Amino acid sequence: MKRDIDLIRHLLIQTEEGRLPEAMKNYTEEQILYHCGLAIEAGILTGQVVHGSQGEIVAATIQKLTWEGHDFLDSARSEKNWKKAKDRIVETGGSWTFAVVKSLLVEIAKHALIQ
Repeated sequence: MKRDIDLIRHLLIQTEEGRLPEAMKNYTEEQILYHCGLAIEAGILTGQVVHGSQGEIVAATIQKLTWEGHDFLDSARSEKNWKKAKDRIVETGGSWTFAVVKSLLVEIAKHALIQ
């Protein structure tokens, strides 16, 4: 399964606000569980996953955002900045890492403050 940065962002929003973002209804349970596992593994959420016999994630419990998760969400909260970051990533070939996206979001936020 491919990593989906939008879904990661939605998971962080859901965890912080305690509500299901409308856009998450477009994802399957399998996609959500997989990305919960990725977010826990990345250290942006704390929680636990349960693996099935084939290694797939069959259940996940999210407890809270980590400091890193809060930092990322604070930089990704603005829809305008989020779109700018995604557009820049697509312009440069569409590949990203978590660190690159976060760095780009911080750069965009700094630029917005200076203007």
